[in-house]
Amino acid sequence: MGVTRDAHSSQYNIDPPPHPPPQGGREPALRAHLTMSPELAFILSLALRMAVAAAFVVSASMITERSGPAIGALVATLPVSAGPAYVSLALDHDDAFIAQSALASLPMNASTILMSLVYVHLAQRRGLIVSLGAGFSVWLLFALLVRSFEWTLLGGVVVNVLALAICLPLVQRYRTARMPLVTSRWYDIPLRAALVATLVAVIVTLSNVLGPRASGVVALFPAVFTSLILVLMPRIGGRATAALLANSQWGMVGFGIAVLLLHLTALPLGRWGGLSAALAMCVAWNFGLWLYGRRQMRLRASSPP
Repeated sequence: MGVTRDAHSSQYNIDPPPHPPPQGGREPALRAHLTMSPELAFILSLALRMAVAAAFVVSASMITERSGPAIGALVATLPVSAGPAYVSLALDHDDAFIAQSALASLPMNASTILMSLVYVHLAQRRGLIVSLGAGFSVWLLFALLVRSFEWTLLGGVVVNVLALAICLPLVQRYRTARMPLVTSRWYDIPLRAALVATLVAVIVTLSNVLGPRASGVVALFPAVFTSLILVLMPRIGGRATAALLANSQWGMVGFGIAVLLLHLTALPLGRWGGLSAALAMCVAWNFGLWLYGRRQMRLRASSPP
């Protein structure tokens, strides 16, 4: 920038700088420098989901072995798999996409409830391959039906109510089981974590290119239940593992309400507000189940024999 005198007047002119910096020139460059590549974002999201799922499944399996299936079910029905899945979707998509994905996830909650019912009954007498295979077949069949229809909110709620009305009475008598004594080995925890992480990695990779309806379906793949069955059934047997899934049915009630809440609040509150509300619902519901269980135990302890 310089100062020159006009040849035809006594005024002085201020010359602009020869190369003025563009307004906000450093900000776009800084934003471009901080932008994460899609490949790196996918890898970080995948690593987060693998770590969270592995940590919770290992914790739930250890709690089940030590404290019984009722307490283990409270951990197993937290949004361990679906939560990170929806966080990953929320990073890449808008509020409407999350709301639509939650609507597709709502009938899939009923599918997981039906899968648990089939496994609980077969695991009383059958082995791992038959019980888990039949349960997974039911889930897959229902998933294909879900993708074949455009679900409404009322339809998703009705199918969950029907599934719970059928399944809760049928699994009631399997909620208690004697827990056998198990010996922990040094490689148990790493092996469980590796199993869960591998399963989650396969699911996330397959769902990476799907649309909102299919993403909502895959987000509720029963990865946690499947992992717990694979981990616990060889160690504690079919009946004790079935007791865990039978107790999880009540936790699935709260999970279904949380998915419904996410669909209803993703647009008015934004996707992050909706996800926060759904997480709070899951935690509050399971905490309420824990308080109710403790109250029932005190009542039984104080009642005369």
